[in-house]
Amino acid sequence: MAVITVLTNLPDSEAAFNLAREVVRLRLAACANVLAPATSFYRWEGREEQATEVPVLLKSTRERYPELERAILDLHPYRLPEILVLPVERGYENYLGWVADECKPDPDLGP
Repeated sequence: MAVITVLTNLPDSEAAFNLAREVVRLRLAACANVLAPATSFYRWEGREEQATEVPVLLKSTRERYPELERAILDLHPYRLPEILVLPVERGYENYLGWVADECKPDPDLGP
């Protein structure tokens, strides 16, 4: 299984923690890191914007990505959430194996 890191940003800590807990509970991610709030600058609907957002890094597998993306879209409060997949080229093999094991579907949770 190919390990990936998925990055998304949420508007506040509560939304970030809720998303992180749920995707780990569903075994769509082995680990979720809720990072410190960051200031984002961007253009949205023709205007320059500035917002405080909470980044979340999710460690998952390429195989589970379609389900993870769907869960993020379902849980995310933004109309157009940032969801970026960052491939993991290399890493500590024992850790990568743990991620792969933790992201295997749980028959009690469905697919």
